[in-house]
This record gives sequence, C-alpha cells and structure tokens, in this order.
Amino acid sequence: MRKIEKQMNDAITASKDWQCDNTMVTNADGVSFVFLYGNCIAQVGDNYIRMFDGGHRSATTKSRLNAILNVHGCNFDGVFQKKGEWFFHDSARSVDVPFENGMVVS
Repeated sequence: MRKIEKQMNDAITASKDWQCDNTMVTNADGVSFVFLYGNCIAQVGDNYIRMFDGGHRSATTKSRLNAILNVHGCNFDGVFQKKGEWFFHDSARSVDVPFENGMVVS
C-alpha cells in the first residue's frame, strides 16, 4: 500500500479530516468521504463502504478504492479491470460483478 493510502486510511479510522496531494478525506455525521482530484470516490460508514469512480476509471482510483477495502472492508474484495471494463470481486458470494457507481459493500 502506498504511503498516501496509509495516511488516507489512518484519517478514515480516526474520523479526521486530512488532505495530501490529490487525495482528501472529510468527515461528517460519522461518515468519511474520500475525494480524489475533488471527486468523491468513497463514503465509509461504520458498517458500509459506498464506492464511486469519481468520473475517472483510472489506476489511481482503483488503487485508492482497493486500499480502503483492504483496511475497512474485506481484504478479499476488490476492484479490478478486465478488457477495459471495471468489476468488483465480491468475496462473500465468490462472484465478480460489474462495477456500478454508488455500489455498497457491507
């Protein structure tokens, strides 16, 4: 995990606002909102993670989402790309599903 992703996850865990380079975490009402280049890519609550591509299906976006999932979700879940399309591996159901903005992992 990249240093910036560790700092991002530390801010989520501590429910603290944080910013470094292109990544920002803000907190409101018990939810951490994660932004990449000003676009929301995740909402992390006590029992869920809501994921977005932020309008950019980039390697950096996938990396940030996977870092969040690794620490705050199930480390066997993940976002990946196959033939130019994004998918989410749902380890609880052992299935790969097309990635959709706003999808929730709980």
